[in-house]
Formats: sequence, structure tokens, C-alpha cells
Amino acid sequence: MEAILTNARLILEDRVIDGTLVHESGRIRAIDEGRSHVPGAVDCEGAYLVPGLIDLHTDALEGHFIPRPKVIWPDARAAALAHDGQMAASGVTTVYDAICAGGFDQAKADRRALYEVMLDAVEEGTTRGLFRVDHRIHLRCELTDRTLPELVDAALGRPNLALASLMDHTPGTRQWRNVEHLKVYLTGIGKGGADIDAEVADRIERARGAVAGNYDKMVALFSSSGIVLASHDDTTPDHVREAVEAGCTISEFPTTLEAARAARQSNLATIGGAPNVVRGGSHSGGVSMRDLAAEGLLDALASDYVPASLLQAALALTRTAGLSIPAALALVTAAPARLAGLDDRGRLAEGLRADLVSFRLAEDTPVVGEVLLAGRRVF
Repeated sequence: MEAILTNARLILEDRVIDGTLVHESGRIRAIDEGRSHVPGAVDCEGAYLVPGLIDLHTDALEGHFIPRPKVIWPDARAAALAHDGQMAASGVTTVYDAICAGGFDQAKADRRALYEVMLDAVEEGTTRGLFRVDHRIHLRCELTDRTLPELVDAALGRPNLALASLMDHTPGTRQWRNVEHLKVYLTGIGKGGADIDAEVADRIERARGAVAGNYDKMVALFSSSGIVLASHDDTTPDHVREAVEAGCTISEFPTTLEAARAARQSNLATIGGAPNVVRGGSHSGGVSMRDLAAEGLLDALASDYVPASLLQAALALTRTAGLSIPAALALVTAAPARLAGLDDRGRLAEGLRADLVSFRLAEDTPVVGEVLLAGRRVF
């Protein structure tokens, strides 16, 4: 059935127009400048109309399964559906749910019990058509965990698995190169005093000998899998070089300007954290994504730990880094679609999927009004 959305501000790849979009059978059929006077056309009343946002990395799923420390929500399906609703309300129509394979330290002990539960919940929600939006799995491969190979084996072959990242959270390197930042983080989740020192020492001991072996196994495993591979928290040019040699195409959340520059020189796409943009800096001492954007080193954004930050961050960069609205919105639509190999979405163009988001601005705050997935209203 044809639907006509008119009197909208359409954010295209290279410009913003006041116009009309027609979609039919889940696809965009036409885009025209000017207002339609066809009876039955929906008046968007001047709201922005953009492609559905694509989020390549969100940790938000886990928060619905563990809403408080040591509290596991008893209904996995309900937890996954609550997460799905949050993504839809944030304007996200394609989401890569980041699930941790490994990293089950004292602070995250519940992750092990929920690992396959979360994988199953995402798979069930997809196969049964329970979700509002399109869900895929982003497997966070924690190289410091000796059980990583068997954990990854449990995820391989699942139809949702589409992206994997190689992560090393050893204290003293990458994200936690400054151990004091890790100690502050541990304080925030209820640790204190001697417990923090013990936790740091335990993490270092468990990582010793595990990282190198796991790295080689993961590179061999994913090199022929067809799954998009990313490196995580690159800090030095050597990290970037290793990522390229491993077959990674994405440098996810680089922690230094030096690493981001090396990624650009190596044709490795850089994904930044949207909360970093909104807050004006990293919570763990990394480089500001605003600085990367200003230097032209930011290729895409991911919501990381705040789903609503994706649209907020894109618009913030029009004010803080001088990006045009089309360029800023591409960071959360066309760019992640390209990096994930999704050629049927991410732009307002004839023939593409009618994944659409309308929003208005309350001063600088975007207010999502309506979300369509393949032409069907989901929010």
C-alpha cells in the first residue's frame, strides 16, 4: 500500500530539502521537492525525516538482563523486548547487540550465566518476529579470557551473528592503559579499597598468557567467516597495524588521536562512541570524538552504552565540529550501513528500504516522533 509523507525536511546525502517521500511495499518509491496535495498524504508538519539509524555497537541489551548488580531479570524474552523498545524509541532501526564472550571477572560474574541466554533471546526475538527493529549480534571477543574459544564456538552458526570485535581489557593497556581510570570505574560499581587492588591484580594475572593465544585463534577463525571484524580501543599505531594484518576493517573506539590518524592512513574505518561526543569526552581518559570529527578522522558513530546518544551526537557535531547536517547524519546511517555491508538501507533513496525516522528539535535536543521499519510503524 502506498504512503505519502509530505511537508517534511528530508535529509539526503548531500542536502536538506523541503519535500515529499513516497513508500510502498516496504521500499522508498519516490522523493520529490515540494509539498504533495494528494488526498491522504500525511502532513509531517515540517519535521525532519531521515533514514533509520544503524547502531553497530550497543551494550544496552545487558542492562535489561542485569538491571542492578547481582539482579538477573527472570524473563529473558521480556528483557530483550524492553531493549528492543528502547532502540526503537531512539530512532534505531538496525541494531548490533554487543554480547560479551569472556570478561567474566569478579565485577561481571553474571555475564557467564547469561551469555547463551542473551544469544538465544536475540535469536528467538528475530525468528519469531517479536522485535520492532532489526537485530544482529556483535560478539565482543575478550582476549583476556581463557575460555574465549569455546564461548565463540557457541555463537558461530547463529543466523544473527554479523560482527565481531577483538578486545583486550588488560589493566595497563588500551582503554585501561591508565590503571587509575580503571580503579575509578571499579569504585563506581561498588568496589573499594583492597578489593580494587585485588581485582586489578586478578585481571592482570588472568590475562597473562591468554591474550596472544586467543588472538591467533580468533584471527584464524574469523578470517574466512564472512563476519565483519573490528579491533577495539586501538591506542598506538602498532595496534592499528596488528588490526590490519588480522583482517579487521574497523577500528572501534580508538583511544588516542595517534591511533585514529594511523587508522586513516591504513584505510581502517574509525567508529567513535556517541556518548563521548555528547559528553565532550571519554569517561575513561580517551581522546574526544569531537576532536576526531574536527580533523576528519571519524567515519561513524555507535551508541556504546546510551542508545539515545546516537541521534544526539550526530546533531551535536553540527555545532561542535562544523559538520553539515547531511554529513553528521551519515555517521549514524549511511556510514555504518556501508561498514556492515548493508546496501539496502542507510540513505533516503529510491529503491532502498523504507526505514525512516521523523524528529523535531526542542532547542538542541532531538525528539523522535515516529519510526518506520520497512514502511511499518514501530514507534
